[in-house]
Formats: sequence, structure tokens, C-alpha cells
Amino acid sequence: MGRSGENQAYLSKLLPFLSWIGELRHPATLRADLLAGLTVALVLIPQSMAYAQLAGLPAYYGLYAAFLPPIVSALFGSSRQLANGPVAVVSLMTAAALEPLASTGSEGYIAYAILLALLVGLFQITLGLLRLGVLVNFLSHPVVLGFTNAAAIIIASSQLGKILGVSVDKAEHHYETVWNTLLAGLSDGHLPTLAMATLAFCIMIGLRKFNPRLPGVLIAVVITTAVSWLWGYEQRRQVSPEHIANPEVQLLVQEQFQLRKEIGIFQKRKLMTEHDYRVALEKFGEDSPKTLSALHARDISASTLQQKLQQHQDDLKELRNLHFELVPAADNNETKLYLRDNVPAGLETLGGIWRLRNIIDERELLVTSGGAVVGHVPGGLPDFRAPLFDWNAITQLLSAALTIALIGFMEAIAIARNMATRTRQRLDANQELVGQGMANIVGSLFQSYAVAGSFSRSAVNIGAGARTGFSSVVTGLVVVVALLWLTPLLYHLPQATLAAVIMVAVMGLVRIEPVRHAWKAHKHDGFVAIITFLLTLLLAPHLDKGILIGVGLSLGLYLYRTMKPRVAVLSRYRDGSLRDITVHKLKTCDNISVIRFDGSLYFANTGYFEDKILEKVSLYPDLKFVIVDAGGINQIDATGEEMLVELSKRLSESGIELLIARMKRQFMDTLRRTGDIDCLGEERFFARVQNALDYAWEKLGNDHAASCPLRTYVSTEQSG
Repeated sequence: MGRSGENQAYLSKLLPFLSWIGELRHPATLRADLLAGLTVALVLIPQSMAYAQLAGLPAYYGLYAAFLPPIVSALFGSSRQLANGPVAVVSLMTAAALEPLASTGSEGYIAYAILLALLVGLFQITLGLLRLGVLVNFLSHPVVLGFTNAAAIIIASSQLGKILGVSVDKAEHHYETVWNTLLAGLSDGHLPTLAMATLAFCIMIGLRKFNPRLPGVLIAVVITTAVSWLWGYEQRRQVSPEHIANPEVQLLVQEQFQLRKEIGIFQKRKLMTEHDYRVALEKFGEDSPKTLSALHARDISASTLQQKLQQHQDDLKELRNLHFELVPAADNNETKLYLRDNVPAGLETLGGIWRLRNIIDERELLVTSGGAVVGHVPGGLPDFRAPLFDWNAITQLLSAALTIALIGFMEAIAIARNMATRTRQRLDANQELVGQGMANIVGSLFQSYAVAGSFSRSAVNIGAGARTGFSSVVTGLVVVVALLWLTPLLYHLPQATLAAVIMVAVMGLVRIEPVRHAWKAHKHDGFVAIITFLLTLLLAPHLDKGILIGVGLSLGLYLYRTMKPRVAVLSRYRDGSLRDITVHKLKTCDNISVIRFDGSLYFANTGYFEDKILEKVSLYPDLKFVIVDAGGINQIDATGEEMLVELSKRLSESGIELLIARMKRQFMDTLRRTGDIDCLGEERFFARVQNALDYAWEKLGNDHAASCPLRTYVSTEQSG
């Protein structure tokens, strides 16, 4: 029986879903999970597309991230109600990490996003298997509070361009980009886009206020998509390069065609040089001149390809930022695109601003007017595809991957703990790390970017009555249905609606009251929260720097506090207890001083402890005994115990005996391991302060004990 129980426990650890899968035999549980899973999916599908765009990815990659990760997380995590998938903060951090590496939305950018998800998963599963979930505790509550408040503002403000229907080049700092976006919106804003966003805001906020049970996000998506389709919100035309009236723009388009050909050539060349390098490495070894030459050729090829790709993206971006007016074909004249304000007099345009959306091939360009929509969403499930391993990119992504892994897990575990308290279920933080890690790893193999636990969807899940992790399995399966059969319905979904979805979702993350509470609890905590908030805002898009500085500041202030803990001289209070003489104005003894140290004794504060003892000694020239109340000393390190030995010797040379009372076991174990208990004298250690006083009184004589203020309460006011 014992061995069978051990095997069962091991199997439950390896496959956590075995603990709840049997409960699905009960119709009530199955029905509750089916309903909860469907409800969460109705929120997840539009949210995931919005968060993918926040991460700088095409919207449908959000659906890929909403497919397998929720299922894997539910099967291998320890929380039954945690809803996993794309979330705002992780999406923003993904975009911040990838911006220096590739152009937003490019093939390289997508490949790096998937690679980042794999790295995040590897970090999380490693930490979970090594039982290192406690590392998340280094992200103190004030740091997380400051970061999430700043991240919410950054996330919301990053969507202003899509709300106003304008686009600007990203500046070095996020606040500069926001300012430029507002200026562009005032001068060149697109009113239909703003109207569509306003409609989405009104639907979601109105339903949240008047009927929160209805899926406001889904309803807003359905209504605005229908309006977009009926209204002709996006206007599209296919034109050839010859239709562009401006010769300079024509030349830029022709250069794009040439670059695309060159990119194809260099991609093949890169594959060939990589193959040659691998062959040389296997045949001649790492240090062979032939291997080094092949390595050089590979690096040159890769560098040239990257330059071509970057040039392609920059030129395409320049083309997309141009504003055209379209003159339709009439009287045997072909359709013409003129740069805005350069239309010859007498020609009648279709109206509106036309922009280059995409280059279809060498003969066709796609130009659009009106508001931006999601556009074509590929149908079907994502293919199995191993992430692209680029060691240069991996080294640049490691710090961001670790930060995302910890922040994502911290969000997930905070939600899971809250729900476990409500449902009275056991939660294993390390197992949850494994579940989150596996979700990201498996997801990365099917073109998902990094995911985490969601506050809002977890609340929807448990509120809808979810009882087991099967509800998340149902959610993933509903996303499968959407990918297989419903993607054509998403074409006319306005991007302004997705921006509004993001803004509404992060509104609840801005919380001022907890910052005030942290300030009241301890000014250091409030200071850390405020500084982390300000630095995250100022340093964006480099979000990890704000977190790292916040963590460093938090640890530094903790170290500062523990360097100077409270040191109190004690005397007898009226109720018989020993209390601080400065607080209660108590008279103390000239021959005996009882001193309490409120903190662990370690390298950073041993000098402070010694100085305080010697300071007290200098105030009492007739002092014969110093009794250290060690009840507040939880730990002592090598520096601390060495200081105690030296202090005892110095006091002994002055005719003062050092006594220690109320020691804890770990304190005594350290002294016994080092042998310093013999140097200090084991007879000078006492279980209670009263025992140490009895020892001192006996040495001083019974006459002293009868009148000692440490025996009877004497106020300094009473004694004059």
C-alpha cells in the first residue's frame, strides 16, 4: 500500500490533471466547466487579437497564443481556475524586447517573438523543476505596484495612434512617441476611425456599467465589425506601379521590387554558407582556418541579409507613410495616384486619404483609404514549427526573457492564490511554474508568443462556475473552432476596436490607493513604488530597466533598514515587564545594563551593534554587567559571531561581563559550530533575561538586588 501511494503521488506530480479529470464524470461539474470555458473564450478571442497587435504581431497570432497554451497550462499547472493566454503586460514587454532586433510585424520580428516565448518557457520550467519559485519574492509588492501602474499607462497610450487613425515613427522614448502621436492626431486625425473607437468604448463601458454579465468585448467586436462592413469603413484598390504619378515614388517602388529579389538570393546564400560552416566544423574542427573562413562567410552573409531586410522594411515604412489622392479612371484615362496636394487642377478625386497597404507582386500594389481593419486572417490551425535559433538574438533576449518569465509567473501565482483561497484548493507554486513554462514551450512550437495568467479572464472563469482545469481545455477548443471556420468573419474588424479593447482592459490596472497604502505602511515602500513608476514611464520602451532599478532600490533600502535596527536599553515597567527606558521614562541600574537588539546580526550591522553597546557602556562608568536580550536576533553570521567574541574581550578588559539571554536555536548552533561558545563562556548564556539578572545580582551581592531598578518599577519622574 505504501509503495502504491508513493507511485500515485509521483504520478499526480507528473500529471497534475489526474487530480481533477475523474470529477468530470459528474454531469454538474462537466456542465459548469463547459459553460465557463465557452464564456472565457468569448472574451479571449477578441482580447487575444488585440494583445497580439500590442505585441507588434499580426492579430491572428493572438489566436495562435490562445489555442494550445491555455490547454497545456490547465493540464500541467496546479490551479484549476487560472485562465492562461495573451495578457497586456507580457505583450507590451514582448514588443519592448523585440523592437531593437527587427521591424514590427516583419518575418524576423515574428520569429524572434516565438523564440522569446521558448526562452520564457525554458526559464519558467527550469525554475519550477529546481523548486526556485521563491525567486519571484525579489519582486516586492511596491516594485510590482509601480511597474503595473506605469505599464497600464504605457499600454493605453501606445494605442492612441490606432484610436486617432494616425501613425508616427517611434521615438527613442515612449513619451516622445505619445506626444508626436497627439500632434499628428490634431493635424491629421481620421474622424471615422475615432468614431469607430468611440462606438466600441461606449458599448464596452456601457455594458460593464448597466449589465456586466453580458460579454461587452464580444458585443463591441460584433457590432463594430458589422458597421465596418456595411459602411465600407475600409476602401481598397489594386493598382500597378505605373499608376503612381510621382516618378520618385515610382522609383522607390521599383527599388522595393529589386530588394525583394536580392533578399531571396541572400536567403539562399545564407543557407548555403551555414551548410558549408557545419560541414567544415565537423570535418576540420573549430580552430581550422577553413572552418574560420566558412564562419566568416556565414556571418557576412547573415549580416548582409539583415541589412537588406532592414532596408526593405524602412523603405516600405516610408511608402506606407505617404498620403495619396486617387483619381478614378475616366474618358479612357487610367486610374492615377497623386501625392496629396499635388493633384493637377481640374481632376476630380475620390476623396479621402489613400495609403499604400502592401506590395502584392511586381505588377500589383494594394492601396486603401478609410479606417484600418484586421484584414485577411489565415484559416486553419498553426503549423508545427521549431523556433528559429539565432544565438546573437538569444543573448540579447535573455534578460528580457527572465524578466517576462518572473513578471508573468508573478501575475499568474497572485491570481491563482486568490482563487485557491476562495475554493480552498491546494496550490503548488513550483508546479504552477512548470505549467506556465510548458504552456510557453509548447506554444512556441505552434507559433505562439509569450503568455501568462490573466486577471480578467480568470475572474470570468471562476465567476462562470469553473470547477476544474477542463474549462480551459474547452476555451482552447472554442478557439480551434474560430481558427477553422470563423476567420473570414474577422476581416472587417476595425483595428480601432482592438485598441479600445486594450484600453478598457488595462483601465483597472491603474491603482493609486495601494500606493498610498504602501506609503502609510512604510515610507520606503511608497518611495520604491513611486520611483519604479516614474522610471518605467521615463525609460519606456526599456521596461526591464525600470523593474531592475526598482528591485535594486527595494533591496538597497531593505539593507539600509537592517543596517541600523532598533537598539533599546530596558528596565522594569510597572507591570513587571522589561521595556525601553526612553519610551517609558524608566530609571535603570548603574551596574547592570539590559540591551535588546531588534534584528539579525550580520556583516552589515555588526559595527552598528558594537558601537551602540560601547556607547551605552560609556554612559555608565560603574557598569559591571551588560545583558544582551537576543530574542530579536534570528540569525548570526561569521562577522557577527566574531564581533561578539572581540566585544566580550574588550568589555572584560574594562571589568565588564557580557551576558546573553533568550538566544534562538540558530543563534546557538552557529556559535557551537565555530567553537566560539567556549571563548564567550557557556555559563554566560541564559534562557531568560531574569536568569541573567539573577546571575548578576548574585555576583554583585544580595544588598544590590533588593534596591535594583531592574527588580522593582521606578519611574524617573518619581525618583526625581
